[in-house]
Amino acid sequence: MEKLTLAAADLIADKALEKGKELQFHPLTVVVLDAGGQIKVVKRDDGSSLLRVEIALGKAWGNLGMGFGGREIARRGAKMPGFFAALSDMSGGRMVPVPGGVLIRSEAGEILGAVGISGDTSDNDEICAVHGIVSANLKADTGD
Repeated sequence: MEKLTLAAADLIADKALEKGKELQFHPLTVVVLDAGGQIKVVKRDDGSSLLRVEIALGKAWGNLGMGFGGREIARRGAKMPGFFAALSDMSGGRMVPVPGGVLIRSEAGEILGAVGISGDTSDNDEICAVHGIVSANLKADTGD
């Protein structure tokens, strides 16, 4: 079983933040979790606002908890708001059902972890997460 290394998680976060700066997005916060939902890396741009760590963590944690990317979580959340409200309650508020959370997969498709980003629009957060994951030679699963 392949594991997400600290070096890979650090690279993912650095490359995601670089992409945000390159595209002139608002300051971002990046959370990278391993497959067990434990934090490997948290990085915040200067000027990243309050609650961004919690939002990014909720995006990544929800992806791992459900086993699919943020776009699929958002679609299901829109169709079943009551169920997702219950999931949020059961998880202590750690489910944020919007894009910006991306599963990290191995070349073989095994889930290695997840990235959550918060700070700009959900679509822009996702762009940066995907860039970070691909930069680490891993596969990004947005749920599409």
